[in-house]
Parts: sequence; C-alpha cells; structure tokens
Amino acid sequence: MKINKPMFFAIVILIFLCYSTSVISEEAEDESEFNYIEGSGIGPESWGQIHEKWVACSSGNMQSPIDLLEEKVEMSHQLGKLNGSYKPSNASLVNRGHDIMLNWTDGAGEIYLNGTAYILKQYHWHSPSEHTIDSRRYALELHMYHESIDGKQAVVAIMYKIGRPDPFLAELMDDIRTISNRRDAEEVVGIVDPKHIKLGSRKYYRYMGSLTTPPCTEGVVWTLLKRSVRKVSREQVKLLKEAVHDDSEMNARPTQPKNNRPIHLYVPRKF
Repeated sequence: MKINKPMFFAIVILIFLCYSTSVISEEAEDESEFNYIEGSGIGPESWGQIHEKWVACSSGNMQSPIDLLEEKVEMSHQLGKLNGSYKPSNASLVNRGHDIMLNWTDGAGEIYLNGTAYILKQYHWHSPSEHTIDSRRYALELHMYHESIDGKQAVVAIMYKIGRPDPFLAELMDDIRTISNRRDAEEVVGIVDPKHIKLGSRKYYRYMGSLTTPPCTEGVVWTLLKRSVRKVSREQVKLLKEAVHDDSEMNARPTQPKNNRPIHLYVPRKF
C-alpha cells in the first residue's frame, strides 16, 4: 500500500506523541518539586496535591510500594521462571536529586513477562527499601526499570541487607562520587553489563502497582525476588544517600494500601 506524504507525517507525529507520553509517565519532569520529608509540604503525603497529573499519588487504588505478607499471597505455578535476555550496553550515571540512576542509552536487552518483551532502561536505588516483606524493611532496594515498545512498564526489585560490599556497586563507586551533590549531573561510564546482577531466584512475588515517585503512574507490573536478598556495605548505602541533593535522610516512599489486590508468589512446580 502506498502512503502519501500527509499520512506519513501524521504517523510520525503519532509515534512521537506516544513516545513522549511514555517518557512523561515514567518520572516527574522536575524532581526538585517533591521530596521524602514528612511535613515539608512536598513530601509523600502531599505528592497528589502538587500537580493535577500527580493525583494518582493520593487517589490511586494500585499504588506502590506495599507490604508483602506471606499468609496473604496466592501461590502460582503458571507465571513461569523469569526469562531475561540482557546484554552489555553504553550507560551513564545520573544524579536525579532524589536518587542515583544508571541509565542505558539504548536499552540493555529485555525480560519477557506474560509474553511481552520489556526493554531494560535503567537501574536506581532506594534506601531503606520501599517494599517490605512480612513487615521487614531492608537496607536497600534496587529497581530494574523496564518498558515495552508500546509504553507498558515493569519493575524487577531486589532487596539488600548490610554485609560485604556489593560487587556491582563497587564498580560504580568512583563515578557516583563524581556526581555526588550535583543535581542533574551525568557521568558517562561506558559499557555496563546488567547480567553482573544475576536474578538468581526461582521464587518471586508478582502484583500490579505503580511507580513509587510522581506521577505515581499505575499499571506497572512488579516482580520482587523472594529469597535472593543480596548484601551491600554500609559505605555503599551511605554514598547513595549522601550523593543526592534533596536533604532527605531516605528516599523510600511509605507502603501503600493493598486495596484487595491479588499478590502472587511464583513457586516452580515439583515433578
């Protein structure tokens, strides 16, 4: 079929608008407009009142993070093992003012969830952990943010407790120090292989939630590894906290109401 010029430009504009909407829904444009300090007027309890497009932060019914109670989850054998196909790619570290983000310029492979390919876009860290498991909060939580071609979002989360240094973070420590206390500072770090953080857990929790920062967009597929709690040193956690420039002692949103959402625990079937 032959496409005329007006139709061609209309298609290009539509693609651009879809892409722009996806990027906007990923994170707030100006991260100086919110923080994690209770009572500051721009802390988590106020996010939904700061902008109309952030209203989901206060009125949404599928907000994240949540507490994962073992007795409240539904066992599932149908979800299947996590099927990641990650690859080394060019990356940079960005100080976003509320967290440190490792951003892959062109993505770093994908993971397949329910038959959909989600491209790995970035890593970022929260301290202490945002999700809790049986009401236990961990020292650090890594969010592996993914996005499908049509703009669907998925996050794989890994918990850390205090112990020996994390090897992956150890490789980035000098670069993180370079952008420390410099809002919007960016440091090109070259090729980074996401496979250096192995998923390594056959059991995981799965639920539908939201982004944990404004605009708190819902419809995010969350996967939290169950028994694969990693170790991180106090120095590494301290650096991630001190590197950002928002005067908060933490960058973890409080847990949100579950609102009767189903939470699944994938357990491999025993033959």
